[in-house]
Amino acid sequence: MRDLYILVITTITCIIQTILSSSSSSSSSSSSTESEILILPLKTQEIPSLSKLPFRHNVTLTVSLAVGSPPQNVTMVLDTGSELSWLHCNTTQNNASKESNFFDPTRSASYSPVHCSSPVCTNRTRDFAIPASCDSNDLCHATLSYADFSSSEGNLASENFHISSSNMSGLVFGCMGSTFSSNADEDAKTTGLMGMNRGSLSFVSQMAFPKFSYCISGSDFSGVLLLGEFSSSSSVFISPLNYTPLVQISTPLPYFDRVAYTVRLEGIKVSDKLLPIPESVFVPDHTGAGQTMVDSGTQFTFLLGPAYSVLREEFLNKTTGVLTALEGSDFVFQGAMDLCYRVPLKESENVSKVVPSVSLVFDGAEMSVSAESLLYRVPGQVRGTDSVYCFTFGNSDLLGVEAFLIGHHHQQDMWMEFDLENSRIGLAHTRCDLAVQRLGLAT
Repeated sequence: MRDLYILVITTITCIIQTILSSSSSSSSSSSSTESEILILPLKTQEIPSLSKLPFRHNVTLTVSLAVGSPPQNVTMVLDTGSELSWLHCNTTQNNASKESNFFDPTRSASYSPVHCSSPVCTNRTRDFAIPASCDSNDLCHATLSYADFSSSEGNLASENFHISSSNMSGLVFGCMGSTFSSNADEDAKTTGLMGMNRGSLSFVSQMAFPKFSYCISGSDFSGVLLLGEFSSSSSVFISPLNYTPLVQISTPLPYFDRVAYTVRLEGIKVSDKLLPIPESVFVPDHTGAGQTMVDSGTQFTFLLGPAYSVLREEFLNKTTGVLTALEGSDFVFQGAMDLCYRVPLKESENVSKVVPSVSLVFDGAEMSVSAESLLYRVPGQVRGTDSVYCFTFGNSDLLGVEAFLIGHHHQQDMWMEFDLENSRIGLAHTRCDLAVQRLGLAT
């Protein structure tokens, strides 16, 4: 069993709050008020991998903030694919030290449990996969389950969340006292999860921010997360923001996540050539299976089998004679990525120069994946004098996931704007390391 170590993007200790005035520039949107933006600079550290789906994530976005009165420092995984934010809660005095990755509600004067009769419990949990229930103390009980069969359960509560000098009181979250995970040691590296999807109890919905954005550098994995309205400037973006609308349906379907960031994938290009994939492949079926979700909790991008097989064949054809495919079916990276190559150690620095370009075509926008992001060097895998590199698109069918998942590995050096007010996602190519500097956040 090999050890897989990963890069985790985490906030540096300071969190900067800035106020940008819309009157300072001639923006096309007519706003007469100042917009408050919370800016969280990001950097990397190396820890063992975390797992939510049946594959491991090599990069996990985390934010550091404080919760409670007096404040307790916590670290939360940023997940645009989840609704409910939650923290590992521990009321055992010998485990609830300041150094542990637990939140202790007994030490907070502002902690307030949610009762079963509360509208929060009866109305705002309707999008949960497992309905909320009542425990023996008449408190609202939540159970979360994930595709890798891990789960977390506990009571809903409200609490004060602190970001820099801002205090957001009464935010609802899950105070989880019981968790089950096949990677419990790795999961314990963080205090919890920050749900950022479109559900009514997500962190961004409760904070009522009209937008949030993030940008991850492909060169040094630094980055930035912005919460709030941001008037873009030409000094930050290389290309203008292009928007793709979020797909919304009114009728509940069994396999359609209505609060996910669902977009319309229309095609895939290799070397600027549109692949012959039928349009019907990208359209969800009558059960809702087959939606395309943008998920910061997923690293790589996974396509349903009919689309993946066409992309795999074309990419393999384009690299034949240039790269040496890894033969044999005994190695499938992370259970769903079955196109891998042998690359001589001395040629590792040049591997990105010989691969074809790949683009994801959305309704109104296009995501061009950088050459550096198309092949991933698998840690610890060596064949003779060769390293093992795998194609960073995988097969959703092998995961048992009936959806297209757009991971954040392919969003590197892309400004990702989640415009909740206008129900759309904006994409713009940029240099995220330079954007961080131009925003005054360089360390």
